[in-house]
Amino acid sequence: MFLAANSTSTINDVEPGLLGFLVVAALALALVFLLRSMNKQFRKIGPKPEDPEGTEAEVASEAANQRPLRGLAAHRAAMAAAAKAEDAKRD
Repeated sequence: MFLAANSTSTINDVEPGLLGFLVVAALALALVFLLRSMNKQFRKIGPKPEDPEGTEAEVASEAANQRPLRGLAAHRAAMAAAAKAEDAKRD
């Protein structure tokens, strides 16, 4: 009790100090490396090579039997369709 009565520090005087800085810096460094690794992995996922134009009917019949596209596959399909539409407008 005697030590607590003579203490001049309060809860508001607490500072994170060196340990807090090191923890935040380590988390930031880990985040940078994780983002770099993620970008490398995304670069490895390239667009699929274009099929020859003679197989469009075959692809359409296979597409009728597949589940609808979701997520990244749906996005890629939409982007390919938009590119084809833009090319058709130019011709």
